[in-house]
Formats: sequence, structure tokens, C-alpha cells
Amino acid sequence: MRAEVLEAIEEIKKSMAILAERRNLNLANERLQELHFITSDPSFWNDPKHARSIMRERQYLENFLEIYGNIERKLRENIELIELGMEEQEVEVIKEAENNLLKLREYVIDAERSALMDGEADSNDTFLEINAGAGGTESCDWAMMISRMYVRWAERKGYTIEIMSQNPGEEAGLKSISYKIKGLNAYGWLKVESGVHRLVRISPFDSSARRHTSFCSVWVYPVIDEDFEVEINPSDIRIDTFRSSGAGGQHVNTTDSAVRITHLPTGIVVTSSEKSQHQNRANCMAALKSRLYDLEFKRINKEIQDSHASKGDAGWGNQIRSYVLQPYQLVKDLRTQIETSDTQGVLDGKLDDFLFGALAKNINRT
Repeated sequence: MRAEVLEAIEEIKKSMAILAERRNLNLANERLQELHFITSDPSFWNDPKHARSIMRERQYLENFLEIYGNIERKLRENIELIELGMEEQEVEVIKEAENNLLKLREYVIDAERSALMDGEADSNDTFLEINAGAGGTESCDWAMMISRMYVRWAERKGYTIEIMSQNPGEEAGLKSISYKIKGLNAYGWLKVESGVHRLVRISPFDSSARRHTSFCSVWVYPVIDEDFEVEINPSDIRIDTFRSSGAGGQHVNTTDSAVRITHLPTGIVVTSSEKSQHQNRANCMAALKSRLYDLEFKRINKEIQDSHASKGDAGWGNQIRSYVLQPYQLVKDLRTQIETSDTQGVLDGKLDDFLFGALAKNINRT
């Protein structure tokens, strides 16, 4: 058996042990049996909200146990195939089984990472807001670059991306942009990205080719289930309408269809600039509801609240990650010390190592 395959087998076993410990395999099986009993009660759907919550938990446990069982079965079957192939001197059988184990290692790594998504809203869709920091055109261009990075990451995950609103820069790039990213664990993956991101490069907008430092802030918060009750007093909000605009400041439509809602007690501002004013109002209320949920969630969970508060202003001393393009190539996460010289790969959406590192650190600290 090749050394690479032996190493893969050990890594698979290690990851399975981590999965079993993190999810407590015995308790997961017991809880699933309990949920099956609860859902079989004829009165189960009398409380639809509670029933949906139970069904989500049951589905989650079923998925986890199925994944773990598949890993266990494929590991056993392919090891047995290799042993059989060695006895029968079937080179092709051995080669196929070894390749299966190498593929299984990658699958297990993904499963181990997904197991970190156990927060209350981790499985939800997410809102992602990006705002350029001080620095004019240079920072606006950086905001567009990092916006593209998250879009490419989401595409790699097979997620759906919707632009909720955007505010172009005066000369280039973006002053701000807001996305809704839809897909399983979208919030769970991206929740560690709230913070300030710093770029160092030779500015393409500087005729003297000097090195510039730019900042932009990222804020991630979950799209909450419609069952979650957030009461918003109409007197606490101000609704403004305005004309949505695209690149170059050209008017997309001739009516004031874009909507901005300001929540006066908290100062939260949400915008939406689709063609329908009715849809924009609905989008804004959904985003506001999620933002208020996010505030309450962080108030309850002090660890998350402190992490978010450390984001601060988009400037020196508050960054969570640095992207250096000149005089050398380096992307470094300042929380985990994870770094890579593949700056282009990161800007093309290869973020999983950074996300996994930050998620794992949060788990270890709790």
C-alpha cells in the first residue's frame, strides 16, 4: 500500500474520531430515536412553529449520521478491497481502492469542517455587507476586489448570490455593496469574516506608482427564519425612497423605487434597490429583522459579541486579515496566523483554509 494512502487512512480515522466526539455519536443516535417518537405523535403538527424546529433538528441528525455511516462503510470496504487485491495480485483493484481512499480523505475533511456549523443560525442563508474605508478611489477599488472574492467563493460552494444594494465609487469600484447569499451553512461559514480587511499594493490610480494601504469593512449576519418573531414598532423606523443608480451614476428607472429603512433606536440602516418598490420594502424589512436578531444574538453570546465589537472602524489596528501584493505576496489572518503566498488564489475565492481556521479557533475557545 502506498505511503500516501496509508497517510490518508490515518487522517480519515482521525477526522472520524473528531466528528464522533464533536457530535457525541451515542447521544446523536439516542436523540434521533427520541425525535422519531415525538414526530409520530398525532398532535405533533398542532404547533407548526415547534414542529418545524423539531423537523429541522431531526433532518440535521439524520444527515450527520448518514454521512458518518457512509464514511465508515467506504473506509472499511476499500481497505478490504486492497487486502483482497493484494491476495489475488489484482493491480487494478488495488489502484481503484487506493484512489477511492484518497477521494474519501477530501470528503471527510469537508465533513469535519461542516461539523463546525452547530450554531443556532449557522445553517441559514446570510447577508454580507462590504463598505470601503477611508482612502477614496483606492479603497473603493479594494471594496470591489473583496466583493469579487466573496462572490467567487460562494460560486465555488454552489451558493446563490443576490445583490441587495450597491453604491458605486465616484471614479471606480464600490463605496458599499450588500449581498444575500443562499445555501446550506452560508452564515456558518462566513460569520467569522466580520471585520476589517487590509490591502497593501502599488496603486494603479497613482501615477507615481507608490505603495498604498487600503481598508474595507465586512459585516456578516444571518437571514433568520420567518418563524422567528422580531417585533418592530412602526414609530421606530424611518422609510426613505430614492432613485437607484448603477455604474456611472445612470438612473436605472425613473421613479423613486429604491428604499432605505433606518431603525432609529439602534441606528441600523438597510437599503434595497431592485426595480419594485414593494419588493424593496420587503427586502429591507427582512434585512432589518435579521440585523436586530443579530444584535440580540450577540448580546446573549458574549464571546461573539466581543469578537464583533473588535471589528471597530475600517482602519489601522482593527483588521482581521492583511492582503499584501507588494513588495511581496502574502495573505495572513491575524487571528489564527494562517498565511499563504497564493494571493491570487485567495482573491479568486480560495478562502476555506482561513474560514476553517477561524471557526476551529472559536470552537477551541468555547
